[in-house]
Amino acid sequence: MARNILILGASYGSLLGTKLLMAGHNVTLVCRAKTAELINRDGTEVRIKLRDEAVHRAIFSRTLPGKLDAVTPANVDLSRYDLVGLAMQEPQYTNHTVRVLMVKIAAAKLPCLSIMNMPPLPYLKRIPALADMDLEEAYTNAQVWERFEPGLVTLCSPDPQAFRPPEEAANVLHVGLPTNFKASVFADEKHNKLLRELEGDIDAVTLEGHDVPVKLKVFDSLFVPLAKWSMLLTGNYRCITPNEPQSIRDAVHGDLNRSQTIYDHVDAIARRLGADPQDQVPFAKYAKAAESLLKPSSAARAVASGAPFIERVDLLVKLISHQLGVPNAEIDRTVDTVDQKLNEKIVQGGSGAQ
Repeated sequence: MARNILILGASYGSLLGTKLLMAGHNVTLVCRAKTAELINRDGTEVRIKLRDEAVHRAIFSRTLPGKLDAVTPANVDLSRYDLVGLAMQEPQYTNHTVRVLMVKIAAAKLPCLSIMNMPPLPYLKRIPALADMDLEEAYTNAQVWERFEPGLVTLCSPDPQAFRPPEEAANVLHVGLPTNFKASVFADEKHNKLLRELEGDIDAVTLEGHDVPVKLKVFDSLFVPLAKWSMLLTGNYRCITPNEPQSIRDAVHGDLNRSQTIYDHVDAIARRLGADPQDQVPFAKYAKAAESLLKPSSAARAVASGAPFIERVDLLVKLISHQLGVPNAEIDRTVDTVDQKLNEKIVQGGSGAQ
């Protein structure tokens, strides 16, 4: 049976959207008016490399069995949808029309699957050790999340690396690292049944007889998506330096011993919260994957281009580590560097400097 999935965010969201379309489900992408017009006219294009193939294949939404459309936040009809995917950067949810839509989503009690790096606050409330911690400071506007029932929000680790090529139109996405989305379950078994149905449908998809990477994997543990925190703190946020941004590979491999120390510390924080070592990704596996990540992270690119706000998983992990009584000097240093660079951009913007 074709399900109707609403995904907020047409860039990274088009990757999950394409996998759902390939499985025969219908997808609506929520985005800006110009992007919606482009997608409704031309569809989307996701470039992905299949196993043992040397070049990327272009997968066009208009050739897939599911139906795709795109709308602006103000024009969403929530009565149509079975599930909401949250695929925008966390600061984007503070946009007024998006906030109004989020209030409506919370009121409709639709299950929400986040593929953000920054876990929604209601999801963190589902973890007993975090439920009463003061973590709002890490969010651009924590009030966006206050109406959501925690059990209706789950987190899907956004492990696949993808980016919008700067020379291409806004409906094109290039997948650099085609790993899996790892989702935790919802509180309600009815919603988990839907999630596992989507998991199975995506898993069955082939392209000219070939398996297609980037699966949706569902886990009973709430802690599986937290494995991404070690990667973000070791690689992505350390792409932000006092000077020019560096690649993820250089951030990780510039000093491998220091990288492993940071990675192990964040893993240990997750275990303090209740994670099983089986929920986590070994450092050696991450370091190997980082060898092919030759661009700065999206957070570093955003800071370099003048964004006043980015997702702050670095600050979230710092707040948790301090409240657990296990601060880490390297993590604190990373947060200070990110704060400094963001403040530079704000000051430059305020003075009219370019």
